[in-house]
Amino acid sequence: MPLRQRLAWVAASAVALAVVIAAIVCYMLVRSQLLGQVDSALSAQAVLVQDGQATLGQAPPAPPASAGGPAQYYQLVAADGQTAGDLPGLQVTAQVNAVANNNAGAFFSNVQIGASRFRVLTFPATLRSGFTDIPGAVQLARPLDGIENILRNLRLVLLLVCAGGVALAAVLGRLAARRVLAPLAEVAQTARHIEETEDLSSRIQYRADDEVGQLAARFNAMIERLQGSRTALDESVRAQRQLVADASHELRTPITSLRTNIEVMMAGGELSDDDRHRLLADVLEQSEELSTLIGDVIELARGDLPITEAEDVRLDRVVAECLTRARRDFTDVRFASSFEPVVVDGVPERLARAINNLLDNAAHHSPAGGLVEVIVTRQGVEVRDHGTGIDPADLPYVFDRFFRGANSRHRQGSGLGLAIVRQTAVQHGGSVEAANAPDGGAVFSLRLPTTSDDHPDHADDEYPVAGDPLPLS
Repeated sequence: MPLRQRLAWVAASAVALAVVIAAIVCYMLVRSQLLGQVDSALSAQAVLVQDGQATLGQAPPAPPASAGGPAQYYQLVAADGQTAGDLPGLQVTAQVNAVANNNAGAFFSNVQIGASRFRVLTFPATLRSGFTDIPGAVQLARPLDGIENILRNLRLVLLLVCAGGVALAAVLGRLAARRVLAPLAEVAQTARHIEETEDLSSRIQYRADDEVGQLAARFNAMIERLQGSRTALDESVRAQRQLVADASHELRTPITSLRTNIEVMMAGGELSDDDRHRLLADVLEQSEELSTLIGDVIELARGDLPITEAEDVRLDRVVAECLTRARRDFTDVRFASSFEPVVVDGVPERLARAINNLLDNAAHHSPAGGLVEVIVTRQGVEVRDHGTGIDPADLPYVFDRFFRGANSRHRQGSGLGLAIVRQTAVQHGGSVEAANAPDGGAVFSLRLPTTSDDHPDHADDEYPVAGDPLPLS
């Protein structure tokens, strides 16, 4: 059974139960009140009879009409069983005889005589028979036909009210269930649409801030997060496919050249020592190029994974160690530096790889004896060379994978170094920018969320400074 129908049935059943209980209570109260009025009138006349004296063959005394008037019917029962009255058919039972003989008290009873019902009050009284007072009982009776008619009509009215209330409750319950469960139906419809079309852009419109509205809001939030995850996954898959395609294209050239050189050496022809040495040098250079390219591709592929083991890293120390390596690898380039102690939350190895790529890029584009300036501040790391700068047309693409600018195409390289820098910056919540300095050369700014290291346990730390000192800018 659908939830909407079940809610309608529950609502109708609850209302039906309430209406039936209310009808029963109403009927019992009305019946009690009507019988109470009859009993009060009978009791008022009984008081008058007990205060006076009842005579056999005469009607007992009665109250005025304003107090209920006399009972329509009466019967006097003497202790010896003699009766007198105007209600033939009223049986003298053992209980009545007990009252007449003063062996029992007064009592009310309902008596059926013919087609009519009567309310009878039986009570003890002194009866006069001639000049003699004898014990006996007086029975006062009032017909219940009027009350029975009223109760019969009341039962009919209450039955109709119950039936109408149940029907109305069923209709209203169904309408209320449809209105309340409309968002749930929309949730189901949206889920079915997503299942059939895999379209995560659908949302549920809700207005009320109740439990159903909150459910719709949570469903929308879940779909939105799922859509974001799906978009990120699709982008990651696209980037991985693009990386594989680009890597395959870039690997083809050095592999082809390497294979050609090896085939020449295996041909068995006469080769001079100079030619053999040149071929071996080419093979070694191409092998190194392949090794560098494969390492960069692996780094890019690994960099797509989230950082799970970050730690506090002294960025100035990492840059100082990278500068030491750069001075060792590029002896014809001068490095000047200025460090401010800062800490960044990240992975030291990935940060070092990115900074090494920036330093290598600056050194490759610096003339012999040129100067590379390195500054570490709370904003991050800035690396500047004094080379030819970056072609303005290449500036938007220098951080793209496998991009080789106009000033770099004659140099050996994979075109992945700066892409690794950008990826590392994004992973650490930062960014990287490239620009041309006004007086020549290129400036690369690696922005990271760093903090000044003012902790007492680092106040006296020593770290190596590579090259000539620079004033902080």
